[in-house]
Amino acid sequence: MDFTLSEEQELLRKSAAEFLAKRAPIERSIPLIDGGGAAGWDPDIWREIAALGWLDDELDLLDQAVLVEECGAVLLPAPLFSTFVATPPGVESLLRQHGMVRERPLTLAWAEKGRGFGLTDALSAGLTVVTDVTITGGKTLVVDAAKVSGFVIVAHDHDGPQMVYVDASDVRVYPHSTLDGSRPLADIELVAASALPLVPSADVAGVVAIMEQRACALAAAEALGVGRSALDLGLTHARERTQFGKPIGAYQAVSHRLVDAYAELELARSLTYWAVHCLQAVDDDRATACAAAKVAATAAAVHTCEVTIQITGGLGMTWDHTAHRLYKRAMALQSYLAGERRLYQDIADAILPRGT
Repeated sequence: MDFTLSEEQELLRKSAAEFLAKRAPIERSIPLIDGGGAAGWDPDIWREIAALGWLDDELDLLDQAVLVEECGAVLLPAPLFSTFVATPPGVESLLRQHGMVRERPLTLAWAEKGRGFGLTDALSAGLTVVTDVTITGGKTLVVDAAKVSGFVIVAHDHDGPQMVYVDASDVRVYPHSTLDGSRPLADIELVAASALPLVPSADVAGVVAIMEQRACALAAAEALGVGRSALDLGLTHARERTQFGKPIGAYQAVSHRLVDAYAELELARSLTYWAVHCLQAVDDDRATACAAAKVAATAAAVHTCEVTIQITGGLGMTWDHTAHRLYKRAMALQSYLAGERRLYQDIADAILPRGT
């Protein structure tokens, strides 16, 4: 199994990194994230992203994972991750058939209060009900709700689970105060909102399962970018900070921790590429691969951020340092969708039958 990126994908990665370094470095996004801009981001960057071809139909999941990793490295506050999660190929083509342009930022809304937060948990009967061509109810923990033009919503009617599109103009958004300000969450309320059915009820469960697997793989890819940025911060500090006449990176107590963090990230990278490969090949192991990738990559990102904060000492503890922002994104990704415990259980169930 070859996980090497193609020449075109390496070029995509390089061009994305160069664009983000110039147009959206972390230090430029911080004032927007902390309240200096409308909805916490610069909407103009979305048009630039579209012009670069990041939203083109020709991009496959691995291309999207490459882009998401680079965006995670700079904590880009634009809703690119949310749009990729909400628009797998089947759903995206249906939206296009109904006249929706690919350049519209979208997000997926599935979770309800008092219920599980995994995507497949939304398949059981909930409070959000579709009647004819309208939808009434509410969803919670909706990612980037204030930044998007529309919502893909998992709901229910008398026939069972439904998947519908609702325009943002018909949705009331109630923002949460969250750990990671660069990726805000919100509750949404719908009162007889116009709803466009996307998937036949009998097919919703299968589409939702694929969306959850893709979301896990993309979250893993973004976590790799977050972890890489944190590792770069730690390495830079270890090279530049001196103690007893030497860079602190010369001491094994520092260098070994950075090496361990690097090794953990690279293992997670292999699992992430495996997950993407399984999804694109419709491999029977895709659910297990995606669960393993998300668990490994988010844990590696969290651990790398912790190592960097400890190595940078008092500097890394300050609010002005970037490390805490990366750490918050890593923890947010770790809790996104199903938590670690359920993913570990899914992996165990795939390897060992229950009762073994």
